[in-house]
Amino acid sequence: MWLIARRSFAEGWMRLAATLLAGVFSVGLIAGSVQFTLRAQEAVSGSDASEYARTDVLVVGGETDPDDVYAAPDGRVALDAVAGRPGVAAAAGDALVPVTASGPDGEPIVAPAGAGTTLRPWTPETGLNPYRLDAGRAPAADGEVAVTGHMARAGGLSPGDALRVTLPRRSRDMKVVGIVTVQDRGTVARGDLVLAPPETVREAAGLPPGTWQGVWVKAAPGVPAERLAKDLARDLAAEDVTVRTAASARSAHSASLQAEGATIGGAIAMVASVAVFTGLFVVANTFGTLVRQRTRRLALLGAIGATPRQIKRLIRLEALVLGAVATAGGTLLGFPVSGLLTTLFARDGFDITGTGAQYGWVALAVPAAAGILVTQLAAWRAARKAARISPMQALRSATADTAGRRWPRLLGALAVFAAAWVFFGPVFAVQHDEPPGPDRTIAVCVLILLGCMTTAAALCVLAPFFVGPLGGLVGRLGTAVSGEAGRLARATITRSPRRVSSAASSLMLGVALVGATALIVLSADARFDEAGKEVLRAEHAIAATGVTSTGQAPLPRDMADRVAAVPGVSRAMALTATEAKLVSPRPKSPYGDEDAGPLYLMVSGADPAAMPSVLDLGGDLRPLRTGEIALTSTVMEAQRLRKGQRIVVRGGAGKVALTIAGAYHDPSHLFADQALVSAATLDRLDPGAATQVVLVRGGTREGLARAVADVPGVEVLDRSGYIEMAADATTSGMTVIYGFIGMALVLALFGMATTVSMSVGERTREFGLLGAVGATGTQIRSVVRWEAATVVLLGGLLGIGTALGTVYLMHVATGSTFLSPNPPWWLFAAVLAGAAAVTLATSALPARRAAAVPILEAARSE
Repeated sequence: MWLIARRSFAEGWMRLAATLLAGVFSVGLIAGSVQFTLRAQEAVSGSDASEYARTDVLVVGGETDPDDVYAAPDGRVALDAVAGRPGVAAAAGDALVPVTASGPDGEPIVAPAGAGTTLRPWTPETGLNPYRLDAGRAPAADGEVAVTGHMARAGGLSPGDALRVTLPRRSRDMKVVGIVTVQDRGTVARGDLVLAPPETVREAAGLPPGTWQGVWVKAAPGVPAERLAKDLARDLAAEDVTVRTAASARSAHSASLQAEGATIGGAIAMVASVAVFTGLFVVANTFGTLVRQRTRRLALLGAIGATPRQIKRLIRLEALVLGAVATAGGTLLGFPVSGLLTTLFARDGFDITGTGAQYGWVALAVPAAAGILVTQLAAWRAARKAARISPMQALRSATADTAGRRWPRLLGALAVFAAAWVFFGPVFAVQHDEPPGPDRTIAVCVLILLGCMTTAAALCVLAPFFVGPLGGLVGRLGTAVSGEAGRLARATITRSPRRVSSAASSLMLGVALVGATALIVLSADARFDEAGKEVLRAEHAIAATGVTSTGQAPLPRDMADRVAAVPGVSRAMALTATEAKLVSPRPKSPYGDEDAGPLYLMVSGADPAAMPSVLDLGGDLRPLRTGEIALTSTVMEAQRLRKGQRIVVRGGAGKVALTIAGAYHDPSHLFADQALVSAATLDRLDPGAATQVVLVRGGTREGLARAVADVPGVEVLDRSGYIEMAADATTSGMTVIYGFIGMALVLALFGMATTVSMSVGERTREFGLLGAVGATGTQIRSVVRWEAATVVLLGGLLGIGTALGTVYLMHVATGSTFLSPNPPWWLFAAVLAGAAAVTLATSALPARRAAAVPILEAARSE
């Protein structure tokens, strides 16, 4: 048996190598997906270095949001009120100013893993300063800054470089004089830091002299932090301040990071499941094809005394060797695959480059187990079948499938269809329980995607049943076009439906991936464009072209005033945005009596006088006055709010009471997706709110471009250009999804090419004997091409049906107009043309090889 196994490996090395490559690429895609998921989770949950590392007690002005550990305090505290008190060894003022930093190339520097960039004071007190200078010196004069190590790497900065910092109200150029780390990390839990002299930060935060948002306190020797916190809370009871230990703040940051890491890791794992599914599918399909092609030889071993148990062990041993080699190569391949996905994700503003490759047992064991387990499962069924075939049955043909046994395949397909309802079933529960909104849409789409992947596996089981009718159709067409070659093609297609369906299954997966992705993207783009043009009346839009971790890069607040002074401009309105938490009434839960989680609204601010000239929002909404807020009808319905009701929200400046002026609708979801207030009201909510865009009526593009030419990264766009940019910022994260889909598509096509090539090599004897009875090389090549046409037809139809079904179910379940299953007429024609080109290209070389098989070689072949 060992000699037979060695000879089998040596004689079939080409198909063995093809199967091995398919296994390596499949396991590589699985390993890369797992590696990327772990890196993303580590990037979020592992950046727990704290700027409070050497602080004992924090005294902050007013209150902080208990549900947002990174929220800035809403009050002020005087440094003199804290410094010099009993038990206080040192004190330093602190303030948080969200900023966007741009490197020498004008592109925004993306903070790590969805975090932000904050301007903070360089702490002068040595005992409180947690920053270690790795290069340069500390900032000493106005306009000088030190930056964290991650920021220096991401922006290519070194001491002496210029840095453009976009503050809430203006932009200014600063000089990098130092690069720091915190607890040996290049970033902190909050993200990247820009450290400037204290007075520079206090002025940027708009604080009066001597006051700060918070004060860092170092306890005197022998004074416990908990006791000092209690003493300060008692002494400052008359002040509007909050006192807590720095250790509690560090713990809250760490817990928040861990939770966020788990959420992000789970979301990425859902996307990666498409790639993992494709990898597992290709491994099982190619190895199953390899074993099936050797069924005749394996069965003939029984004629010379091999027992069924020996045959099964032989196949399982071969599967173990292939799985082990593919696992080793694929695990190594996973590292560059993860690097590619990391690069793609960074382009969407989510930078996880701060974490290195993962070598834990999950990163290595999961792809290893997947490769070996799937090859063993594929070998198990093939081994059982090979052991049951008698030698006389094997002598009849090496290419014809065995007859009968249709019911097991039908029952297996029904079982897989039933498994799909494990995912389709919860869709109705999510629809019923979850209120309308992005969270419900995403949850429903993920469930439908997983269900459709399972359905695709069931269609692969049923694929051999479709080969006969389609093969007959293709054969009749081939007979009309190619004569005798068409009849031969029809006979070979209908005689071996499993061979054709194996190649068609991989093509079906590729067509389904491309078709569903293209449908979703085209539908969303068309809806964004249609609804955006319906809402946007402005002729020009001025926006920053870069992408940050929170979406579109902000503009300085003085940009609208500069644009309004351009000749010919009749209106220039800045559209600002901030996040506000609904405090009162308490958010309503979609689950009945259960406590609802915190509700954060994205609040847009606009000048009520200018807005009708530049935006046309749906609903009958009068111009908003100061102290009023308008909500979308979706939010009003979900929270059971009414016009005229008083609500309290917490913004960057603390709690603010507002009156609901009415409901409106932004069908584009690009300008005021949840809530709208006047510019004056937004200043009360958050004086540091970022300007997203300046919408302009009148003027010329050239004149506007000259007015903003000195601001790097700012561009003047027409209506279509800005809608496209805003849509891209809204759907940030799609690049990495395209990366997953693209690699899964390449793998699926490689699996199809491998199966087609192996199926031609399987029929060496058949093609040679056809030549012996008079078939020409042209006719043999034609037979292979007509068989490839059947693969295209079967895989294309099943793939298109899967893609349409996926998007249609998403549309029905979510009710979203952005998921419309109305493809343009050219889409599937282009997909089928591409599938035909790939299939014919992959079958061209095997077809030439088949036509050149000598008769004597065919006679020696199995």
